[in-house]
Amino acid sequence: TLVDSMLKQAGIFGAREEVRERVMDSMDLERERGITIMAKNTAVVYDGMKINIVDTPGHADFGGEVERILKMVDGVLLLVDASEGPLPQTRFVLKKALELDLPPILVINKIDRQDARIREVLDEVYDMFIDLDATEDQIDFPVVYAIARDGIAKLDPEDDSRDLKPLFDLLINKMPPPGGDPDGPLQLLVTNIDYSEYIGRLAVGRIESGTLRSGDAVAVVGADGMDADGAVARTRVTALYTFEGLERKETKEAGAGDIVALAGMENVGIGDTITDSEEPKPLPRIKIDEPTISVVFSVNDSPFAGRDGKYVTSNNLRERLEKELLYNVSIKVDFERPDAFKVMGRGELQIAIIIEMMRREGYELSVAMPETITKRIDDKLHEPMELLFVDVPEEYVGVVTQQLGIRKGKMIKMENNGYGRARLEFRVPSRGLIGFRSQFLTDTRGTGLMNHLFDGYEPFHGAITKRATGALVADRAGKSNTYALNHLQPRGTLFIKEGTPVYEGMIIGENSRDNDLDVNVTKEKKLTNMRAAGSDETLHLISPRVMSLEGAIEFIREDELVEVTPENIRLRKKVLQAGKRPKKVKE
Repeated sequence: TLVDSMLKQAGIFGAREEVRERVMDSMDLERERGITIMAKNTAVVYDGMKINIVDTPGHADFGGEVERILKMVDGVLLLVDASEGPLPQTRFVLKKALELDLPPILVINKIDRQDARIREVLDEVYDMFIDLDATEDQIDFPVVYAIARDGIAKLDPEDDSRDLKPLFDLLINKMPPPGGDPDGPLQLLVTNIDYSEYIGRLAVGRIESGTLRSGDAVAVVGADGMDADGAVARTRVTALYTFEGLERKETKEAGAGDIVALAGMENVGIGDTITDSEEPKPLPRIKIDEPTISVVFSVNDSPFAGRDGKYVTSNNLRERLEKELLYNVSIKVDFERPDAFKVMGRGELQIAIIIEMMRREGYELSVAMPETITKRIDDKLHEPMELLFVDVPEEYVGVVTQQLGIRKGKMIKMENNGYGRARLEFRVPSRGLIGFRSQFLTDTRGTGLMNHLFDGYEPFHGAITKRATGALVADRAGKSNTYALNHLQPRGTLFIKEGTPVYEGMIIGENSRDNDLDVNVTKEKKLTNMRAAGSDETLHLISPRVMSLEGAIEFIREDELVEVTPENIRLRKKVLQAGKRPKKVKE
């Protein structure tokens, strides 16, 4: 909403132009979930000065977006809620900004909230800077108090400002201008890839030094500084664009500090340098944190395969994942197997977003249980660790601490600000968090907040208890009915309703005990001359537990898969036939 107001007050939109809220959240998934997934840039001209604005995600699972996009900026606006204060994701993005020595301006937003606690939040931000080992210059940041929705910014909460002029003036006076030399050799680090139906692939980045003109001959320096033939790849800029508001505008020339998009680079990738063709001077490549979670994507081979999806083959999956690698710098994909691909990323949410985007594009696939990526250090097995930040009502502190204790979590900090909520900090193995989010939301009745950051590797912590319950598994194909489901309700929690098509090996519910149970959900009531067909009307089924994509991925065990299609999310056993499934040995 702050960017919305900045665009409006800079005159980007016409007086009669209808503008939707949160205009920078352009993806459907972003608008549905209320989070930023992809980093995006825009620009406004205020008082004759061009200000480039880059919006980044806050969630650590999308840290690759933050790491690549921070190379394009000279300073940061740190946006903090006047009631909630700095959240864990705030810490993650700020840490990355401070490492790059970017000067911050603090914006305390929503100061009109009834529960606003402006002074306490400011103290919490100072504490966070100190925790992150900020320098004295970094801690000496300006503070702006804002009501972003109404387009108001103030240098003091009691000011009578009615617009964003104080914020714009602060940006112009406090943010350093671009430091590149317009007359120096051309250097541009590619931080994003875009696509146009008319001119093809576009490389997006900020010109660090030099001047770029449409039609210039340039060199593209890749990961090793060379192309496949061992020489610097040379090409020509066929079109050059700058950004203004939400549009790309074609230009003939751009200089140091400009964020541009240029066409004519078919094989360019994120992290490559576009530089002078005669004197190539590559910039350091973007450093990205290593992935910690891996998930195997495979072809959907269930009996219902191909009913919903347009792209169902392993070649379709391979091509889509190769395309994802071009845009998404924080994932890696192992293409060794012909029909199953190991996708490695930062967390379950990041992987789930990729799967959700694929199913909306018409892909069908099977997804296995997430696993952590281990390393051998000094000949010892090490596993990734996470710093977990939990914000819960006081009454749920005990149950959350107990659950994390089972998952090898160690509490390292606890704060209670006296507002009925407690903030806890744990250090826990990454695999301990697999499947924890849904359990956490259940335990806290949906009132808990959690966020986690990668925190290095430690020696393997031993076995962690997985899902304690078994599955209710359909033993034959058909359609479920009220009579059969009614008799299964005491056995556990159902995932399907009456009339749902099922197949042998499909998981239709969660067993209340620890073993899997093969059940018949298609069994019909035997009717006699004395019984009427309508007598089932008195049966009432409890509403089934509808599994979200993330919930399904967190739920499954090693011998189970999530079947993802454009229309359905189903859970199933890897081996569908009950007789061929290995029996669980009781310990």
